[in-house]
Amino acid sequence: MKPVPRLWVVIPVTFVFCLFVLFQLQISNLFGKNLQITHQVNNFFISIASSSHHQTPNPTRFANESDGNRAKQPQEEETCAGRYIYMHNIPSIFNDDIIQNCKTLIKWFTMCPFMVNSGLGSQVSLSDNKAARVLTSKTGSWYATNQFLLAVIFRERMKHYECLTNDSSLASAFYVPYYAGFDVSRHLWGYNTTVRDELGIKLAKWLKERPEWRKMNGRDHFFVTGRIGWDFRRGLDDDSAWGSKLMLLPEFANMTMLSIETTAWTNEFAVPYPTYFHPKSLSEVRRWQKKVKNVKRRYLYSFVGAPRPNMDGSIRGEIIKQCLASHGRCKFLDCNKGQDCDNPVKVMEVFQRSVFCLQPRGDSYTRRSIFDSILAGCIPVFFHPGSGYNQYMWYFPKDYTKYSVYIPEKGMKDGTVSLRSLLGRIDWGGIVRMRDEVVKIIPKIIYTKPGLVGPEKIDDSFEIALDRVVERVAMVKRMMEEGKDLQSEYSQTRDLKKLE
Repeated sequence: MKPVPRLWVVIPVTFVFCLFVLFQLQISNLFGKNLQITHQVNNFFISIASSSHHQTPNPTRFANESDGNRAKQPQEEETCAGRYIYMHNIPSIFNDDIIQNCKTLIKWFTMCPFMVNSGLGSQVSLSDNKAARVLTSKTGSWYATNQFLLAVIFRERMKHYECLTNDSSLASAFYVPYYAGFDVSRHLWGYNTTVRDELGIKLAKWLKERPEWRKMNGRDHFFVTGRIGWDFRRGLDDDSAWGSKLMLLPEFANMTMLSIETTAWTNEFAVPYPTYFHPKSLSEVRRWQKKVKNVKRRYLYSFVGAPRPNMDGSIRGEIIKQCLASHGRCKFLDCNKGQDCDNPVKVMEVFQRSVFCLQPRGDSYTRRSIFDSILAGCIPVFFHPGSGYNQYMWYFPKDYTKYSVYIPEKGMKDGTVSLRSLLGRIDWGGIVRMRDEVVKIIPKIIYTKPGLVGPEKIDDSFEIALDRVVERVAMVKRMMEEGKDLQSEYSQTRDLKKLE
């Protein structure tokens, strides 16, 4: 007789055995013998694979992958242990309703164009050759992002946060998605203090009635704003006084505020201004770092800003004066001419082509330009400790000499400092070391697109902020349990003028 091919033996045996396994699995669900059945399945297919000359898929590999997926659940729980965040579902009058009328949020211009793409703004087109050369990346990660949109961007990221929980009992910290910055900005001109304070007072009452609040009287709560801290510390109930008194309310005084610039109070922490770059992956960030590290820089230093009336004797006036007289060693991008300073391509081009980027105080201590320049791999030059060193302590190296140059304001005001001479004396080795350190900072000062996980996830501004908030809440909780005085954490101030 003609021998029967081995394949025709394997197929019916496999079929019969599969029926047997299905029957056993039904029983195992009742008696908890899944592991034993799994081993039977594995051993059976291994024996078939070893007895056949045909190449067949290895089901053991898939079984192991399945086990791995099941094992991820406790692993994810372990990863999020102590990091869970609970986001309050506050009434829409405190967030969505505020930005719905985007034309009235700031008196001088409409914010509507910047609200698209979850607060990132309109996407920058790279069809232009110059834009493609300056920004390089063609992955759709460049946006015309406005500096005041941090609260909207942060809230969108929080919706996709891997350790967000609906179970408040698991939470280590509580996020309040209140658009405080836009609430106050729409009422800064032409409104009395009652109107400016109204919504904050209502939210304080709403929070105080929540069961989550009673846990630590709000000391485990935080919120984010895209405006500077001074806008929320109005000390007088005078209509001519600036801002709201939000942070003077007892409830908000217990909370942690994350803002683009802090006051001296120790329950405020500065996080980076949003930049134009919102990458999708870590590999994309590394490509950008490589580009700005190797780009040729034509200018010794640059300044992006607007001249102000009566600038004689001011730092900004002296900077512009020296820049214009530098014989091509400095590039000045005048923000009063056209809309160049709102153009990501124009701004990034200037910073990419400069070794040093001057960062004097703006309307307040800090400027969004600080982060745009770092993104371009340009070494920042500070003139006041409160512009960077005493603000972004979670993000910048403690040793400021590693990544920046500090020039005291006094020397600029009295005209005794020559920027061209001082910066020109820095040796090439020192420049390379500082530039490399600046490039390392880049991942920390950007806000990536939501949803990044695994090896492509980036420890960006958002992730760093949440980690530090959770650490702070844990510390405060220990202090409360030990009966320690919390005065130092909530009532003391730090010296923004001191250079440590």
